[in-house]
Amino acid sequence: MLELQQMNSFLAVVRAGSFVGAAELTNLSKAAVSRHVAELEAGLGIRLLHRTTRRLSLTEDGQRFHLRAIELMTAFNELETETVSRGAEAAGVLRINAPVSFGLLHLAPLWPAFADANPKVQLEVDLNDRVVDLVEEGYDIAVRITNLADSQLIGRRLTSTRIVLCASPDYLEAHGQPGVPQDLTSHRIVAYSYWAGRDDWRFYGPDGEEHVRISPHIRTNSGDTCRLAALQHQGIVLQPDFLVGEDIKKGRLVELMPEYQSITLGIHAVYPSRKHLPMKTRRMLDFLVDAFALPPWQ
Repeated sequence: MLELQQMNSFLAVVRAGSFVGAAELTNLSKAAVSRHVAELEAGLGIRLLHRTTRRLSLTEDGQRFHLRAIELMTAFNELETETVSRGAEAAGVLRINAPVSFGLLHLAPLWPAFADANPKVQLEVDLNDRVVDLVEEGYDIAVRITNLADSQLIGRRLTSTRIVLCASPDYLEAHGQPGVPQDLTSHRIVAYSYWAGRDDWRFYGPDGEEHVRISPHIRTNSGDTCRLAALQHQGIVLQPDFLVGEDIKKGRLVELMPEYQSITLGIHAVYPSRKHLPMKTRRMLDFLVDAFALPPWQ
């Protein structure tokens, strides 16, 4: 049977590159580390390390075991931290960053419930649409509406939002409806400054991916301004359904070209590291996951 001490000594040997170095890392004697690794190999019935007078290297079996051992030890450490922290009290300042529109519409109504359940947590909520550096700027959690595939941050998915092309009925009555993406070049466009593609709008339709270069009539860094401009018949907007979904349901805005879809983005709560996650942060993450299990705009 595998023992954690044996596995920890093995990982220390690989990390240090020697039994002497592993002994220093683990505060054990060289003999103890060597015995742990020998017992581990005997228990598994395989050789994990090539040993020479000059160097150590992993065998093929050792390479496979090393990868899995890292995963297992990481999981164990997370379980230990989580178990200990369950008995701790959520307290202290919790700094959160979120996009402006999403923060006002869908996060602000949640804070009273969290505050009532966690009276010793002091919330500091900053709303802006730029991408903050959580570590440098001292945030515990940020809500991000994006694709996290290439991010170095740890994230928990809350829900998703669909980016929707829409305009008011009055605007469409005056200017007509676009039928295909290229028709947008002859329409008044209200554009969001932080849109990843800038003036290159991309859609996925019956014939695959299509691009159109738009010329904005109004450009703004505020999604709320885009929405209000559309409601005031100023043009066509491309905005998330968490912002315009209710307007579309009530008929104040009309979704355009439904056969040509834009993208769907994940909404995540991100944080810098899984290690030693404070109870106040863990409570907030669990709270947000529960809150958006059934998002109101979907």
